[in-house]
Amino acid sequence: MITVHVHTDERGHQDDLSLDHISDVLGEDGTLLWVDVVDPSADEFRLIGEEFGFHHLALEDAAKQHQRPKIEFYDDFVFIVFYGLEIDDAGRPRTREIALFVGPNYLVTVHGGILAVVTDTAERWREHESWQDSRSVGMLVYSVIDAIVDDYFPVVDAVSDQIEDIESGIFERFDRGVQRDIFALRKDLVGVRRVLAHERDVMAVLLRRDSPVFGEGMTVYFQDVYDHILRVTDAVDSSRELLASALDAFLSMSSHRLNEIVKRLTSSSIILMTVTLVAGIYGMNFVHMPELGWQYGYAWAIGLMAAIAGSLYLMFKRIDWF
Repeated sequence: MITVHVHTDERGHQDDLSLDHISDVLGEDGTLLWVDVVDPSADEFRLIGEEFGFHHLALEDAAKQHQRPKIEFYDDFVFIVFYGLEIDDAGRPRTREIALFVGPNYLVTVHGGILAVVTDTAERWREHESWQDSRSVGMLVYSVIDAIVDDYFPVVDAVSDQIEDIESGIFERFDRGVQRDIFALRKDLVGVRRVLAHERDVMAVLLRRDSPVFGEGMTVYFQDVYDHILRVTDAVDSSRELLASALDAFLSMSSHRLNEIVKRLTSSSIILMTVTLVAGIYGMNFVHMPELGWQYGYAWAIGLMAAIAGSLYLMFKRIDWF
């Protein structure tokens, strides 16, 4: 699915431009073009490349996906790979790749599946005239990237809630499935952290390098996005540290519970051994045993075993072995 948004000084905003006529309006003054491409086919990629004159290497990267976040400068356009972040149906953070082709007066976004952040940004860009006052592609790119990064914060909050549930599972219920959840969430956060590190490098390049595509005055806006990425990175690092601490706490709790079980088994074994000792002594078949002919011998043996067992139980209870 391909959606074309065009804003011109004369005709205002329009969404009815066909892909075949894009090259006709690219050279017009006062024209700002945004083409959003969702799940493009090979023919659509070819048509986009012909209309905009994109380099085949950039088209290849956008088609293959699974690229690291990066920025590449070509003669007449800039190619950027960025990632959205969302919580999937299983409650786990998931990254969504989006490729941006940025020219002097156009933006082409390519991604797989519908991205709510792109749809919402297009809706705001179409409805709010204040966004179009500058009519610069730099502001449009900033709006898209800033919306993508702002959507990271709800995901980070959701991860924090998951960590709180994990901690409750450790200290309140001692759920043994928590260990699996910890490793799964840590793996997801490692992937998110890797993406954030590369996106931080992308924004650093935009801050250091002046590009005629974005125009003057965009540094302060890109600095805002860079600061947001740093905040998200710090939050992800804190979450990873909390998960590491939670894992240590889980292992400590497991070791503690194992020690408690071993102590109780040891105490029970000692009690049974002493009782068995008494029973073994009186179970011997020697002829000259004083208690064998005693009327109260049986009761004496049972009472002796009960007294020993009770004394040992109280002793172990006192030292918290039971």
